[in-house]
Amino acid sequence: MDLSPRRLGDVIVLGPAGRIDHLNADEFRRALEPHLSACSGEGPALLFDLSAIEYLSSAGLRVLMIAAKTAKPRGGRVAVAAPQPLVAEVLDISRFNLVFPVHASLDAGLRALTER
Repeated sequence: MDLSPRRLGDVIVLGPAGRIDHLNADEFRRALEPHLSACSGEGPALLFDLSAIEYLSSAGLRVLMIAAKTAKPRGGRVAVAAPQPLVAEVLDISRFNLVFPVHASLDAGLRALTER
């Protein structure tokens, strides 16, 4: 899965596109691993730009939860930004705002992650 990574200061923005479901969740997890390895207190934060995700299943939520739980003990920061309405609803219903911050826009996510 192409995550279209780009580094903006101390934040790596990952921009998956399409659907994240049981068919490609493992591919998503594998593509995420090198970026997650760099995410620590001394390393860059990770910001998932979900603006191009049209569907996020429980398998995709699981990968995002694993990312957050992997980064947290190392002092890493993970957040989500710009989810489409359907994806935002899934994140809200599943209470993922308790797992990591969910920002309405990419700019808001970047601002929050660059403030220490």
